[in-house]
Amino acid sequence: MDQLNPSPANLCPLTPLTLLERAAVVNGDCPSIIYTATTTTTTYTWSQTHRRCLQLASSISSLVKRSQVVSVVAPNTPAMYELHFAVPMSGAILNNINTRLDAHNISIILRHSESKLIFVDHLSVSLTLEALSLFPPHLPKPLLILITDDEHRSTPIPAVDNNYFLDTYENLVRKGNPSFEWVRPASEWAPMVLNYTSGTTSSPKGVVHSHRGLYIVTLVSIIDWSVPKHCVYLWTLPMFHSNGWGYPWAMAAVGGTNICLRKFDAPKIYSSIRAHNVTHMCAAPVVLNMLVNHPISDPLPHPVHILTGGAPPPSSVLLRAESIGFLVCHGYGLTETGGVVVSCAWKPEWNKYPMTEKAKLKARQGVRTIGMTEVDVVDPDSGSPVKRDGSEIGEIVFKGGCVMLGYFKDPESTAKCLKKNGWFYTGDVGVMHPDGYLEIKDRSKDVIITGGENLSSVEVESVLYANPAVNEAAVVAKPDEFWGETPCAFVSLKSDVSPKPTEKEIMEYCRENLPHYMVPKTVVFKDELPKTSTGKIQKFVLREIAKEIRSSSSLRTTSRM
Repeated sequence: MDQLNPSPANLCPLTPLTLLERAAVVNGDCPSIIYTATTTTTTYTWSQTHRRCLQLASSISSLVKRSQVVSVVAPNTPAMYELHFAVPMSGAILNNINTRLDAHNISIILRHSESKLIFVDHLSVSLTLEALSLFPPHLPKPLLILITDDEHRSTPIPAVDNNYFLDTYENLVRKGNPSFEWVRPASEWAPMVLNYTSGTTSSPKGVVHSHRGLYIVTLVSIIDWSVPKHCVYLWTLPMFHSNGWGYPWAMAAVGGTNICLRKFDAPKIYSSIRAHNVTHMCAAPVVLNMLVNHPISDPLPHPVHILTGGAPPPSSVLLRAESIGFLVCHGYGLTETGGVVVSCAWKPEWNKYPMTEKAKLKARQGVRTIGMTEVDVVDPDSGSPVKRDGSEIGEIVFKGGCVMLGYFKDPESTAKCLKKNGWFYTGDVGVMHPDGYLEIKDRSKDVIITGGENLSSVEVESVLYANPAVNEAAVVAKPDEFWGETPCAFVSLKSDVSPKPTEKEIMEYCRENLPHYMVPKTVVFKDELPKTSTGKIQKFVLREIAKEIRSSSSLRTTSRM
């Protein structure tokens, strides 16, 4: 047997792009995408989606070289879905950009990624042009392609910067070759996507994932959640969030129907569920809370599976969600893992427990998915596993095929988390329960998860310290039933400042200098912030104070999705 070696017949690079070819053959006449814009509804079949992606890939390959970065600034529209296949099929690397970022952060990402081409939704044109205006004069700017909805397809390319806008999305599709031989990766380890972290440090890091890693994530996402063939998937999770946790490719694998929504609120989600017989959706806890707090006359006509991640949903939210007809699963992953790699796998014997106890169990992050080799909680200094007692805290570490290749142009940060002992150190802090289930207890570097978005307290604090009236500042997470967590700022003011700024004025100052989701929802003034003997601010004391502060009722009435 030792003489048997890999051959061209079995040494085929793994890539989720092949799933689209299969979908076109097996489910060619089945609906792939349904999208309702303002006045029109667009429906594509899997054979049409396959052909459109080939045509688009053909056009992209004529504009950029292989392995160059192509960026996308768009919501959950058909174009965003198709680009998940078309960009890597052209040989380029896909870079989705969070549409909620401000121009400054988008400009940083575009420059760091060395993006050559940007697909821009028509509602994000001004934001993108502002980001490009922040480029240094000597730096060449990427070309822009305009994405419009069906009723806006005849919209002229904006004249404000014709030197940038090369063409429209639909023109590229029309011009492309439907028989294009898409670029298969020479190696399954070749980079396929470049995703930027959403604020775990002051500067976002570029996470690079391979074709192999994303193929594993895709298959795991189907198996772990028991996604059936021909399911109907509602897109409430932004596809710019770690490529929608792998579900753009997963839907091709099962021949599912993608219900795309540009914008949504609770009524829109409920109407979509009923109109399209939605069976599955992924949602941040803030969306889950939005749904359970919206009054409905009758429970759902059929069960709807929801996969939620980020901050653990409160037990009360889980109880209300299941009373409506949602079947909620809780998972955990990072941009660096490409999707959900830990999930709260349900045990049949737990069904006998009271609802409150079941909700507590379901709020835990859980156990590794089958795509991961090992998951552990270890002492960050010694690397030794912590006690399985649900109380000893350590750092969460992973081994498995879903882990990223590394950080783009950042070998130092890569070496810090992909350590020589063979583990990926997440920087998240948790405990391991006696039954082997993982539970997150805190976030390293005081990362706050608000509405599914990660934000760095350090970045918010740096803005607060720039205010001439501020003496000291510290930002911690305040638990919130709607957002999961919200940033709470503790501020001491300079003694010679007059008049003293109000809570509202501090918030407005932050709003002028930060993306809106990073603005503190609560500001607490103190004469002096608590410190250790070495002068470090005691954030654990501030977290306890923040827990006792009542949330503003106004936070319950709006959605940022």
